[in-house]
Amino acid sequence: MNTILDSNTGYSKEISRDFFKNVYAFMFGALLVTGAIASYGSDGYFLRFFVTEAGTLSPLYYVLIFAPVGVALLIQMAYARLSFGMLILCFLVYSVLMGISLSTIFLQYTDTQIATTFFITAGAFGAMAIIGYTTKTDLTKMGSLLYMVFIGMIIATVVNFFVGWEGLQFIISILGVFVFTGLTAYYMQKLKDVSMNQQLSNLDRNKLSLVGGLMLYIMFINLFMSLLSLTSRD
Repeated sequence: MNTILDSNTGYSKEISRDFFKNVYAFMFGALLVTGAIASYGSDGYFLRFFVTEAGTLSPLYYVLIFAPVGVALLIQMAYARLSFGMLILCFLVYSVLMGISLSTIFLQYTDTQIATTFFITAGAFGAMAIIGYTTKTDLTKMGSLLYMVFIGMIIATVVNFFVGWEGLQFIISILGVFVFTGLTAYYMQKLKDVSMNQQLSNLDRNKLSLVGGLMLYIMFINLFMSLLSLTSRD
């Protein structure tokens, strides 16, 4: 009996490790694509498509801002119906769109500010990921609360897009650091539970590892942007 239990435990740990290898492969792959595209557009290459001759923002700019949200929702809500190949394509498109939109940060911040904030983000993200994976505390209630704050942040960000109040942006950035570090731990705990589910088929496991990679990617990018806004303030 003990031999059987040990065998099952070993198998469970093995498929869990493979699951997280795929999760991080998708996440880091997306970060590399986004970083490469953003760096390519760092000289303002994409800016000419965002600003009209009159100096106003073009309709393409607004499409680019909201298109990644639509793609991310498509992946999360329709992953069970989409083929794995289509999910990878959608994830690639999402990463490219994010890279184009993030290319503007090179016009606002120095390379040193961006690099420093990236390493700070990596450290904070890694610490919270470890906490989320190892903690025995159920983070479900915390995740629900953080989601409500996140929704409030989205509404405030949309309002501030038109109002342009610097003080509100500062508050949003501070909240963002707490929300996205907390949600990183929450998602890691959820992904750990998924990785231990031996009833999933290989296809479903691969699909969910992609969705998990997407969620961690979103947490990393948003944490990075929140920290960049704070650490680069005059």
